[in-house]
Amino acid sequence: MKFIGISEGFHDAAIAVVDEYNQLQFATQAERYTRIKNDKWLPDNLVHKEKGDQVIYYENTEFKKARREHYGQSRIELKREYDVKTIFHHESHMAAGLYTAPFSDDVVCVVIDAVGEYDTATIWKDGKKVWSKQYPWSLGMFYSSITKRIGLKPNEDEYITMGMAAYGDAEIDMSEEVHSDCSYGFPLTKWFWKHPYDIAASAQYTIEVEILKIMQEARKYGSKLVYGGGVALNCVANSKIRPMFDDMWIFPNPGDAGSALGCILAHTKKKLHYPHTFWGENIIRDLDVNKIVKKLVYKKVCGVANGQAEFGPRALGNRSLLADVRTDVKDTVNEIKRRQKFRPFAPAILEEFYDEYFEGYANEYMQFVSKAKHDYTSVTHVDGTARVQVVKNDGSNLRQILEYYYEITKVPMLLNTSLNIKGQPIVNTWEDAKQFETKYGVDVL
Repeated sequence: MKFIGISEGFHDAAIAVVDEYNQLQFATQAERYTRIKNDKWLPDNLVHKEKGDQVIYYENTEFKKARREHYGQSRIELKREYDVKTIFHHESHMAAGLYTAPFSDDVVCVVIDAVGEYDTATIWKDGKKVWSKQYPWSLGMFYSSITKRIGLKPNEDEYITMGMAAYGDAEIDMSEEVHSDCSYGFPLTKWFWKHPYDIAASAQYTIEVEILKIMQEARKYGSKLVYGGGVALNCVANSKIRPMFDDMWIFPNPGDAGSALGCILAHTKKKLHYPHTFWGENIIRDLDVNKIVKKLVYKKVCGVANGQAEFGPRALGNRSLLADVRTDVKDTVNEIKRRQKFRPFAPAILEEFYDEYFEGYANEYMQFVSKAKHDYTSVTHVDGTARVQVVKNDGSNLRQILEYYYEITKVPMLLNTSLNIKGQPIVNTWEDAKQFETKYGVDVL
């Protein structure tokens, strides 16, 4: 039996396919094909159901409808016409992490997000829920409400709020607001005398305090942490969680999109081999490493679109915009991507050089922040940190590019950001790549 996992109806719809041998065949987000950022519905041509296939949905629709009706919120109907098996929202998040984690002993799972049915924060042991907090209390909604309050787009720009926090002072007491019903956001008159940077900094501090309280409770249940839900994308908070546990795994797509796979794993309850996160659309073309590196050395910026697209929010080398770190190209890349100038960029570094250039925790999925020990300002945030991508010796596209770049420049890292423009999905197909090249004047190889 083939399993088709579906996450759709709210935001960032996705699909995953696992075959009868428990092998992941394909996983992608709807936006990559519809070209609508965070599209909440899958296009019909992505869902290929055959006789005997089991379709699984990432949350319990009846419980979610009941909650929305109780609070006078709008109803959302399923788009699919055929019967599906439903999984509880937080269980899907939990399973995405638990059954892909590289460890299996003494594990505790934590899920923190906005809301699915009723749960907004949960702790799991051996696949069973042992602790929870329910709506309307919600750390995810609190942070999204702050994002909206400072003029950004909720459910999309929270990572900008996190980056903005480094510019401000955490001088606003939000201990009351974080425990309030944030469903309808905060009015513009709230903290109107404060700079958005200070609002962001205060919110970041507040949510870190609350997350660490939950993690202290979770530590009672295990020494190795599996962490999921949209709040797990907050890499600044993740770096403060990491020392509390002996090991830590965050599924590379911890938000609702990743639950397309999570709901399948919650159903099968089988460990799934997850060696990387390249499971999407495949661009099958020769990787001309020599040409790419020459572009980087002489033109400073180059796009790369090759191989299977990343399943998750981070571009990790197959749909990336790369830049030469030896000159401060931050403003140039921000201009290409139509982003605010204060926004930081991430470095991708050869694994064996990490300790020479950074200190702290880092992994291959850009899930933590590290302290920089170098002077390359193009990949260092205002607070001296960077969201580092460690590139292992795995023969990946980015590994090959970095190795040749290092051979020429003796610098083992590049600026790596997603191949897209602010507010648009990441490039998916080769046709998308060529359109990007034509429209924005950036070579894409």
